[in-house]
Amino acid sequence: MTISDKNDGNSDKRIRLGMVGGGEGAFIGAVHRLAARMDDHYSFVAGALSSTPEKSLRSGASLGLDPKRIYGTFEEMAKKEGRRKDGIEAVAIVTPNHKHADPALVFLKAGIHVICDKPLTTSLKEALKLQTAAEKSGKIFAVTHNYTGYPMVRQARAMVASGELGDIRSVHVEYAQDWLAEPLEQTGQKQADWRTDPSRSGAGGCIGDIGTHAYNLADFIVGIPVIEVSAELTTFVQGRRLDDDTHVRLHYANGAKGTLWASQIAIGNENALSIRVYGTKGGIAWSQENPNYLQVSTIGKPTQTFTRGGPHSGAEASRMTRIPAGHPEGYLEGFANIYSEIAHAIRAARSGTEPDASVLFPTIHDGVKGLAFIEAAVVSSAKAGRWTKI
Repeated sequence: MTISDKNDGNSDKRIRLGMVGGGEGAFIGAVHRLAARMDDHYSFVAGALSSTPEKSLRSGASLGLDPKRIYGTFEEMAKKEGRRKDGIEAVAIVTPNHKHADPALVFLKAGIHVICDKPLTTSLKEALKLQTAAEKSGKIFAVTHNYTGYPMVRQARAMVASGELGDIRSVHVEYAQDWLAEPLEQTGQKQADWRTDPSRSGAGGCIGDIGTHAYNLADFIVGIPVIEVSAELTTFVQGRRLDDDTHVRLHYANGAKGTLWASQIAIGNENALSIRVYGTKGGIAWSQENPNYLQVSTIGKPTQTFTRGGPHSGAEASRMTRIPAGHPEGYLEGFANIYSEIAHAIRAARSGTEPDASVLFPTIHDGVKGLAFIEAAVVSSAKAGRWTKI
């Protein structure tokens, strides 16, 4: 994947993209739109962007959408876009968690591919229902666990899969933030308000918001199922209704052990997502806040630093790399990589073929695994950390 100032001939082949949610004041909606546009695979043409028709119209107008394709509800959008010859081919759902499932089902029934923000839903039962609907539809259903799009995460995954670390023994992943160290939700702050509300966020607070990212990152890199968890979910901020700090022990199917720490009250941390994986031959360490570097240790040898685009960067990382080593790539590029991988799959679906085997992005199955993890952690915590099967 490289940057070019030329149109690659895709202008008339761009994937027509719609969006549910992501209107005025929504951070993640803008991120999705930027990610979709970065590699010129998509045209953003329609949206039901806010909770009221008035807000949706304002949001769509500010984004330059055709007024006829700015909708008051997602049901209206799916119905009308599904009937148009030039209707959307894919929809990005970027609403709060409790509003993922209903739009996803409606768009699948309309024959439209779905790109859904994480976590997939607010319950495992709902997630399994969506999975069944997606499989019956034959449509692509992607979940934007965007950290799997970083080049050096792809490098780490390839090294584990090829056996360079030997048999995996120990996995440690953490995601630390501090933005909810105080009761921000009590000030009316939009993002804090819904993320700490069980009716909109689900049974997990921190564990669902960022713990699922940590869990998915470890699952993606290691590729070994977690079979049971022992969890302690804590709410430190007085009056908060969901957890804001989580400690989870992991047992893997091959006998490896792991830990997952996710916290939104860890003062001094912004978006400190990191992972360390150790095997019988070596170990790796990666940090999202310094994503262009992968620390690689081989038993009996000095630790090396592999760089994105550098001499040790393999084919899997190179596919995700746009610019030469030393020029930072980060969050938006990683997100865009996921959108580009989805685009390759949608184009293959257009022609009735399978995408290239190298195309890789989180699917609804990864979303279901995330909900199974959340629910197992919640159950375990309620039982004083008793080991709970996933």
